[in-house]
Amino acid sequence: MYELIPVGKATYYIDSPVKVGVYAPDPANVILIDSGSDKDAGRKIRQILEQQGWSLKAIINTHSHADHIGGNRYLQSQVGCTIFANGMEVDFTRHPVLEPSFLYGGYPMQALRHKFLMAQSSDVKTFTHPDFPKELTVIPLPGHSFDMVGIRTPDDIIFLADCVSSEATLEKYGIPFLYDVQAQLDTLTAIQAIHGSMFIPAHAPATADIAPLAKLNHEKMLAIGETLLSFCGEPVTFDALLQQVFTHYNLSMSMIQHVLVGSTVRSFLAWLADTGKLRYTFTDNQLCWVRA
Repeated sequence: MYELIPVGKATYYIDSPVKVGVYAPDPANVILIDSGSDKDAGRKIRQILEQQGWSLKAIINTHSHADHIGGNRYLQSQVGCTIFANGMEVDFTRHPVLEPSFLYGGYPMQALRHKFLMAQSSDVKTFTHPDFPKELTVIPLPGHSFDMVGIRTPDDIIFLADCVSSEATLEKYGIPFLYDVQAQLDTLTAIQAIHGSMFIPAHAPATADIAPLAKLNHEKMLAIGETLLSFCGEPVTFDALLQQVFTHYNLSMSMIQHVLVGSTVRSFLAWLADTGKLRYTFTDNQLCWVRA
């Protein structure tokens, strides 16, 4: 763990719980793609760079989830690097309390205000800033998060952030977190046709061919939609529906799982309603969902 893996002439990744991309065109201008999950991850990343004699110039955050931006504050405070983020991810990186607030749907209780969901804030610039490294190509990958992106380096190595889950993760958890179902389906369709020398997903093995895994993720999402529809033959409240989801996928309820899976299920319900497959009703002052 935390091993530097070369994948191109100047492109590497750090094999860690969240794969961190490294583009090192020269020792004085090293760029990270994401920064790890917390201060400890940031420290380990810094040690790897120092062992190579490299100086960190910038961090590009693919999106604002805590496990991808958790090392920002430490690295920026230690070496003064510039951090870049995209679109709405900028605001969530500057104000990390937005993440648990969004998931919970209100002010988050203390059980949600911790490093797993809420990184330390960091000073970030947008991708439109003139200092953004122009040699890197930004690939929009919305769906898992608001304005998530992938990065292609000049070595034709593509870092895919969280747009695909590994086969093992899909098997273990059944229903991976996402924000926008239609955007995610479109992203998964698009990356099946994308070409590159190597693909580096953040939570799946590096591969020369991402299409099979992207196809599996796409099929899994459609299957989740059908499963939810099967639970809505009669009007059902959200809480009762969520209980069925946890039972069906053999998940254990906790506050973190409640907000993560709950948010994902709400996104699926919105997509099913928008596509005319599901409708909502109000009965005895309860919001219920039923097949259209």
